[in-house]
Amino acid sequence: MQVSMETLAGLERRMTIEVPAETVESQVKSRLQEAAKNVQMKGFRKGKVPVKVIKERYGAGVRQEVLGEVMSNSWVEAVTQEKVKPASQPRIEPKNLEEGKNLEFTATFEVYPEIELQEFSGITIEKKGAEISDTDIDKMVETLREQRKTYVETDRASQDGDRVNIDFTGTIDGEKFEGGEAKGSNLVLGSKRMIPGFEEGLVGLAKGEEKTLSLTFPEDYHNKDLAGKATEFAVKVNTVSEPVLPELNDEFFASFDVAEGGLDAFRKEVSANMARELKNASRNNIKNQVIEGLLKIHSVDVPKTLVKSEVGALRQQAMQQFGGGRNIDPSMLPDDLFSGQAERRVTLSLIMNEIVNKNNLKPEADAVRKLIEEMAESYEKPEEVIKWYYSDKEQLANIEAMALEEAVIDLILDSAKISESNVSYEEALKPPAQAAADTAEK
Repeated sequence: MQVSMETLAGLERRMTIEVPAETVESQVKSRLQEAAKNVQMKGFRKGKVPVKVIKERYGAGVRQEVLGEVMSNSWVEAVTQEKVKPASQPRIEPKNLEEGKNLEFTATFEVYPEIELQEFSGITIEKKGAEISDTDIDKMVETLREQRKTYVETDRASQDGDRVNIDFTGTIDGEKFEGGEAKGSNLVLGSKRMIPGFEEGLVGLAKGEEKTLSLTFPEDYHNKDLAGKATEFAVKVNTVSEPVLPELNDEFFASFDVAEGGLDAFRKEVSANMARELKNASRNNIKNQVIEGLLKIHSVDVPKTLVKSEVGALRQQAMQQFGGGRNIDPSMLPDDLFSGQAERRVTLSLIMNEIVNKNNLKPEADAVRKLIEEMAESYEKPEEVIKWYYSDKEQLANIEAMALEEAVIDLILDSAKISESNVSYEEALKPPAQAAADTAEK
């Protein structure tokens, strides 16, 4: 077999492969002989059909089948011979398929890029430390009470934070519009579910009262047909209900699986959960900074095939997330919507894999066990959760991948430039993007 390879644009390569005619013809002959043993044909006993007859009837099909297999196998052999790493399946184009002559074809494909790892000392990391104070625990307890609040009907006029049950009809130039009418709709005043001025206009109304609100749809309203237009809403208040927070009693504590110990035990449980959340947030914050640092100091030529595949995966995720059980036309979600994120993911994956390979990193059993135990500790029966992870190969493989990623992060942190700062509990929980936006606003 003769192989020549040329470099096309970027990571694309084209191999020209020539296979001796005997390789193809011997396989064709062998298959025809094998077929002759089993084919039943009128006028001949089974196994006695002459090979010449078999070739006349089945030769073209057998030859086509052999050609396909020989080209596929020869490409794999050529890739090994030339020591290249394909990032995509080849596009095969025959050049000579003539019987009795050497088989010649081209295979066009992309290869993985050569990645030169940069010094991790070029990555800067800020570690944000925080303490959980009694005030933080007080706030969290109130947040949990807010989450379990109920509403009780009242005869007084509505206030911000109340829930009102309303009927309303919206009109533009005296005409109703789609989606502008509802009956028996619950609305919490101050929730900002409705357009500006709607909820504010209902404050001070009591059960049975009516009011017409003259408003304007925002210029950036999601329905372009309504954006910027003046409208009137005729609203009737059916009921007004005020929020009632649950008492801090044994019933409330039990709803969070704290059966004994009263308020002290509940606060201790809340504090433990906050500590876990703080630990995870801190680790995620550092991980995100490492990822941004890796992408910043490396320039990688990304295989288009891998990006295209990742675009498809992201589109499928989006369709499942937003479409639910409904059928959605994939063309509604164009490639451009996902291409940036897809290229970023592929780039990061290539860099991370290179770090793993260059440093011979493996998911350590102790690290895997620690991750599983951390995930299990928030469950009522952590031992059963741990057993479940170890009994499910797919789930265990996911945890091993997480452990390997953690090993990469730790390796980078050993060389990165790290600074430390103390912040509030709430500040420490903010995602990096939000924290950066808040800093910019200041």
